[in-house]
Amino acid sequence: MARAKTTYVCQNCGAVHARWAGRCDACGQWNTIVEESPEQPLSVAGGVRLPRGKSRKLEPLAGSSAPPPRIVTGVAELDRVTGGGLVPGSALLIGGDPGIGKSTLMLQVLAALANAGHGVVYISGEEGPDQIRLRARRLGVQDAPVLLASDTNVADIIATLEKERPDVVVIDSLQTLWTPVVESAPGTVSQLRAGAEALVRFAKKTGAVVLLIGHVTKEGQIAGPKVVEHMVDAVLYFEGDRGHQYRILRAVKNRFGATDEIGVFEMRGQGLVEVANPSLLFMGDAGHEVAGAAIFAGMEGQRPLLVELQALAVPTTFATPRRAVVGWDAGRLAMILAVLEARAGVRLGQHDVYLNVAGGMRVREPAADLAAAAALISSLSGRPLPDGTVVFGEVALSGRVRSAPQTEQRLQEAARLGMKTALLAEDAAAPDIAGLHVRRVADVAALAALLLES
Repeated sequence: MARAKTTYVCQNCGAVHARWAGRCDACGQWNTIVEESPEQPLSVAGGVRLPRGKSRKLEPLAGSSAPPPRIVTGVAELDRVTGGGLVPGSALLIGGDPGIGKSTLMLQVLAALANAGHGVVYISGEEGPDQIRLRARRLGVQDAPVLLASDTNVADIIATLEKERPDVVVIDSLQTLWTPVVESAPGTVSQLRAGAEALVRFAKKTGAVVLLIGHVTKEGQIAGPKVVEHMVDAVLYFEGDRGHQYRILRAVKNRFGATDEIGVFEMRGQGLVEVANPSLLFMGDAGHEVAGAAIFAGMEGQRPLLVELQALAVPTTFATPRRAVVGWDAGRLAMILAVLEARAGVRLGQHDVYLNVAGGMRVREPAADLAAAAALISSLSGRPLPDGTVVFGEVALSGRVRSAPQTEQRLQEAARLGMKTALLAEDAAAPDIAGLHVRRVADVAALAALLLES
């Protein structure tokens, strides 16, 4: 019998190589290729006969039974991100930087579910039960009927869960799991894939909700092969700086709800506390006329959110001006600067430019273009925008301002928070809202003329 051929697998992207190399050709990372014993394939091509399968009964799409009700966690921000609660039989992957609050949030969620009468289990491969109890005392949930275990063997974990039959399970963390079936170290691509597959299969078979905590790489991606993210039903990311008290939970994949929905939390001594009105949090110094500040009406999933964009343009003595961005795409800032200079005559080539999103928020919408342009023009001229002004719209390379989707929801949120004026695209369909005056701009030249008029 021919000897099994050894494979070399990149631990960053999962690419398979015939021999070891210092650098992965697929993703470009160094020292990520590890030797792994090949897994026994289920079937191979080239003359091997597959066993005869059994015919399965097909069901109509409409179905004959109602879907099971969602499990409401009692943590409103998490329920919003997941689309209204946890779906029985689903698997969710939660990623984030170390110390961001993943384990804290999961323990709080399990405590709330346990107090509501659900069977819950917390399994940790990084901490012992006594260490988990210490955190529970700090969070004030030590009396919740949460069952604990410390284990990393996937087979033992599955056997324990099949015996207990819980409603919700937390695995902390996915990278610590291992199975003796795969001959490689814990945390490798093969072990991650095998562990995730076994737990997802358990969730589908029993109807339990499995919450998997995952570590992230220095690039901010969940460590391991992308196939793990494809296996699960939802992928949630914790965003925020550990030195900042605010945390944002964002859904980047959700089979049962909207993506890019966010939940906002504040980290306090007693754990993560929900922020009921995040717009007030991210509006910064709104209500004070400051040059270089513009309020942007954004959308995060189905939630309208007002965020303050802060710009600072100062003359530079260097040949190459500096461009620094926090919370926004640096490429879009470079584009806005070029459009302002070419289409509106706003000269920023001899200025260092700094752009920041207040509150540690990250803005991904193209609709923030107009707010960024307004903040830059305001900073350069030293003239603040009128108090109570909200701005949104996408800027094209021609300088034209394009309308943003969901205009009505943005304007309603702005009016609710006391905004008086809205600057938006000329062709935007804006309803009449009491107390809110709408001003339209066709392009960035019109925006500059409007903001610079005396």
